[in-house]
Order: sequence, then structure tokens, then C-alpha cells
Amino acid sequence: MEPRERQRRAGDLLLWAVLAAPVAYGRLTPPWRADELPPLAAALVLLGAAVWIGRRWPLVAVLAVVAGSLVDGNVVFAIPVFGYLAGRRSERAAPAAAVFAAIAVTGSVLNLGLLGTEPSTWFLLSSVLLFAGVFPWLLGRLRRQHRTLADAGLRHAQAERRAEVERVRLRERARIAQDMHDSLGHDLSLIALRAGALELAPDLSPAHRAAAGELRASVAAATERLHDVIGVLREERTLRSPGETVADVVDGARDAGMTVDLRADAPDLPPLPAHAVHRVVREALTNAARYAPGAPVTVAVTRGADAATVAVVNAPPPAGPLPGPPSHGSGLLALRERVRLAGGALDAGPRDGGWAVTARLPLDGVAAPRPVDPGLTDAGPLAGAGVPRRGEPGDAARRLREARRRVRRSLLVAIGAPAGLALVLALVYYPLATAGAVLDRTGYERLRLGEPRDALGLPRRQADPPATGAAPGCEFYTDGNFPFAQATWRLCFAGGRLVSKEQIAP
Repeated sequence: MEPRERQRRAGDLLLWAVLAAPVAYGRLTPPWRADELPPLAAALVLLGAAVWIGRRWPLVAVLAVVAGSLVDGNVVFAIPVFGYLAGRRSERAAPAAAVFAAIAVTGSVLNLGLLGTEPSTWFLLSSVLLFAGVFPWLLGRLRRQHRTLADAGLRHAQAERRAEVERVRLRERARIAQDMHDSLGHDLSLIALRAGALELAPDLSPAHRAAAGELRASVAAATERLHDVIGVLREERTLRSPGETVADVVDGARDAGMTVDLRADAPDLPPLPAHAVHRVVREALTNAARYAPGAPVTVAVTRGADAATVAVVNAPPPAGPLPGPPSHGSGLLALRERVRLAGGALDAGPRDGGWAVTARLPLDGVAAPRPVDPGLTDAGPLAGAGVPRRGEPGDAARRLREARRRVRRSLLVAIGAPAGLALVLALVYYPLATAGAVLDRTGYERLRLGEPRDALGLPRRQADPPATGAAPGCEFYTDGNFPFAQATWRLCFAGGRLVSKEQIAP
């Protein structure tokens, strides 16, 4: 037997022992009689069967203990236990409502119609069913909803964790793609620049010049295809070669044939501004190589008290821009985002026939607004890549909201249903208790001591006597007080005549 099964059986045995204790105590306490053994054995078997059945059919167990309470009054202690377990174990509420309604209707017909039970006794039995059966069932159902809510919250947290892991993976892929786009785009632009220089060389044969032109066009087309594949990626950081400086970028551009004048007086910038300056210079030189070949370029990096400024300005190209595919502006978009992440501002546009890119970057480390995560938006190259978006209703989130809604509803029902049912019981009980038993104050005041009882015109029914008990020869009547119609008047007779009358309740 598995440990879980042994634990379940031990729990059932303990439950049976607890429920059997009041039954056994009532039957075996002195004065003990031998005829108590058969009903005791029947009650114990009934409780054992209810415990066993309650695992699979909890509402049947409730019916069993309700029926058993008619034979042995101490079985009534098992009703709230099995009512609570039925709420915990039943998935649907409709069958339980039907069972409790059937018990109420059957008990009312049996007591009021067939057995002639007094309304007060019927009211007591109905209250027992309400507070020992229905209310525990509501509590059990509320506990079940809380457990469902906890499970849904756990599943939601796990789904969020998986989504976060997927977002991290996609962000890392985006960083790699961004670095590939920037690095390869820069290198391809320099190759195109060299090919353009070969194409314009005066000592080159027409065939070689045509080959150089084709090479330049092919490199330009490859750059555009790279742009189309990777697109505009906006991420928190891009990668660069370890230790690469602005001077290294300028030296690489010079090696490719560009004329670059570097004016830098800003050593030891903080990491975030330094990275942004590096990116601005690299992107600006790449654009100058592509769209203004042969034009001299000036790179100026200055550092002020609270900000660093970088400016990359190229003059108009000597022979005009080389023909090629139009620019999509992806480099400037990414560059503008990069500068924004560093807390700065970028300005780019034509100047004196050429082009100027200027960025101002703060040095105080002020955090920039968090960038839009491409995996969480509807725009950008990662949209639709299977990453859950914030606000998008997933299965786990829907289950969590539904579980919360059910818990709120169950809590309202657990609070309101007993009060509502108690009010209904009172409204039903009141006319039953007062029918034919009401003696109003005017009729009470007309009663005269010494008059024969038959001449008083008293109601045909008497009210239940107070808890102190009824005195011999006395009758009790109610004035119809709501909701319990308690006894209000006590009339005592001797020899068939009224000898005393008094009000016993306000």
C-alpha cells in the first residue's frame, strides 16, 4: 500500500472514531441496557459507511447521516462534518442545492403533514438543517474555492516565470542580432567604400572598373538585405569589441580610405556615456561612408562639467552620393534610442550641404526611461514571436481571474445565504405558529375573572408554553409577535372558570 493511501485510510479511521464517540457515549453510559447494542452497532455501521461513501459521493454521505439522526439523535453531530466535506469535495453547487432542498421539503411534509409536529419543533429541525448542514457546506465550498485560487495563482506565477525566461532569451538574441547589424553594416560600408575608390581609380581598366562597380553594388545590396532581415532593434545594450575606443573606430575608417579628423578631449568617460559616444561615432562614420564617399569627416568629442558632447560632421561628397538603394533610416532610429537610453538627446540633419550628427550625453548617471521591450509590443521585429505580451489574457491569467471571481461569489453566498434562509424560515414559521393561536390585546382586556371558559371566545389553538414550563390548569396564547410568536398571555382556570390572567412577555 502506498504511503498516501495509508494516510488517507488513517484519516478516515480517525474521522469515524471522532464521529462515533458521542453516539457510543450516549448509548453506553449508565444506566446501561442490553437492548442498546443493536442500535449502537447500526449507528456505528452507518457512520462507517458514510465515511467510506463520502470519498466518492459526499452528498450521499450527507443524506445517510441526516437519515441516521432520526434514529439516533447523537448522529446529528456528524451532519456539519459531512456537510463541510461535501462542500470541499463537490465540484458543482447545483447537486448540493437539490439535495438540501429535497431534505427540507421531505422533512417539512413528514413533520407538518404526517406526524403533526408542532411548528416550533419543525422550526428547530429546519434550523438544524440550515446551520448544521447548509452553512458548513458553504464553508467547505469557500475553502475549495480558496484552494483553487491558490492553485491558479501558482500556475499563473509559473506561466509568468516561463514568459519572463522567454523574454530574456529573446532579448539576448536581439542583442546579438543588433551587434551583427551594427558591426557587419559598418564593415560592409567600408568594403563598399573601397570598391567605390577602386571604381574611381584613373589607372584601372574599364573591365576592372566595371567589376569594382558591381562589387560596390553587391555590397550595398547585401547591406540592405541585412537591414531587412534584422530590422530596427531597440534594446538596452549592444555589444562591441572589448576595449574598442573612438580612436580605434576612426583608425579603421581611415584604413578604409576615409578622411577623418578626430578632435577628442574627453578621456575616461563613464561607461554609459562612453558606450553611447562610441556608438554615435561608429554609426555616423558608417553613414558618411555610404552616402558621402570621399567627403572629409570631422569627429569632435568634448567633455563639460555635467555632460559630454560628440559631433560627427561630413562635408558634401565631391562627386555626389553614389547610386544605391535608398536608406531606411534604421541606423539613426537605433542611434536615437541608444542616446535616449543614456539620458541624452540626439540631433541629426543636413548642414552646409553635408550632414551632421550631434549628441549630448549627461555624466551624472541619471537613469533613462526604460525602453520598450520588443517582445512585449505589437510593433517591431519581435512582434508575434510567441512572447506573451503584458495585458494579453493567457490561460493562466484567465484561470486566476475566474478563481478570484468564484471565491468572491462563494464568500458572499457563505455570508448571505444563511441569513436569507433564516429569514425565509422565519417567514414560513410565523404563520404556522400564529394560525388560530393569536389573542390580541383588546380581546385579552375584555376577559373577566370568574367567567366560564366556554364564554370567553378564546382562540382554538394555544401557543407553546415558555421555557419555565406550563403550570397546571393554565393556558398560553400569543399576541402574534414577530417572528417567533412567543407566548404573551397566561390564563389559568379552576372549575372551568377564569381565575387569573397575566402578561408574561412584553
